[in-house]
Amino acid sequence: MNRNPMFLAATALLALGATSLLAGCGGEPPATSAAGQQNAAAGMSRSVSRPGATVFIITPTDGTTVASPISIKFGVSGIEVAPAGTYDANTGHHHLIIDTELASTEQPIPKDAQHMHFGKGQTEASVELEPGRHTLQLVLGDGNHVPHQPPVVSQVITITVE
Repeated sequence: MNRNPMFLAATALLALGATSLLAGCGGEPPATSAAGQQNAAAGMSRSVSRPGATVFIITPTDGTTVASPISIKFGVSGIEVAPAGTYDANTGHHHLIIDTELASTEQPIPKDAQHMHFGKGQTEASVELEPGRHTLQLVLGDGNHVPHQPPVVSQVITITVE
């Protein structure tokens, strides 16, 4: 076994990268645990967004009162929608942020009730929300569910669910 420190460091980085690539396939986010955080800390490159690329919520519109389940349609301009695990330039997939803000634009987007992933390249969704006021925002993620550089995010809209 090679015990050269440079070899061991390179092997560890390669293993972390392979873990991230495998975890990003099939619409599931890569681990945001220690391995995911180490990838970003190790300088994992982020996808560069094309100048002028935008993402937006087509429906519902800001200030709308709706019934649950809510039909949400996503739009993009200047960038293409592609499934998670796609690493082509100028591509990404949608993440819907509900009632929160994205904690970091340099880490993989978490997957939970407030961070919905659409890793199959979906451009619309039906979402169940409790009655009350809610905020919605779209964030485009790259093949590894990491926001582009600079991030491609929609305006935050507020809706009321009856």
